[in-house]
Amino acid sequence: MVTVSMTVNGRQVSKEVEDRRLLVDFLREDLGLTGTHVGCDTSQCGACVVHLDGKAVKSCTMLAAQADGASVKTIEGLADGAELHPLQAAFKEHHGLQCGFCTPGMIMSGADIIARHGSDLDEATVRLELEGNICRCTGYHNIVKAILAAAGEMGGGMKQAAE
Repeated sequence: MVTVSMTVNGRQVSKEVEDRRLLVDFLREDLGLTGTHVGCDTSQCGACVVHLDGKAVKSCTMLAAQADGASVKTIEGLADGAELHPLQAAFKEHHGLQCGFCTPGMIMSGADIIARHGSDLDEATVRLELEGNICRCTGYHNIVKAILAAAGEMGGGMKQAAE
């Protein structure tokens, strides 16, 4: 057993976990943050994407102990209270979701893409960078449209919001 301490969605947490505890399981089962989904356990689908120190990571292939001392942001920490984050609002407005299973990972990946590229995004870049995220319901058109719309609305201001 190991004690892990980290900041999750702005809140300091500390808990004893098994050495082999995955970050996704720590978030979902130990902290009750079920917005981060387990889709494949092999880093293929992207449903488990969270931000670790401001960068997108797949939490199904990362140990909770590896996040010790880090800042983690999940889909639950993206909005500002009841006000949706601009990317969440864009997914809603542009119908960037269907069943919703991949949506948290898509949004967290989209936030990372915008943080790195700002408003200088094009469709080809978004599609290329979403290759690690699988949606089994859509053809990605509305997901890409939502990310581009949010990037345009937010301009270069995403860097702080993603962290």
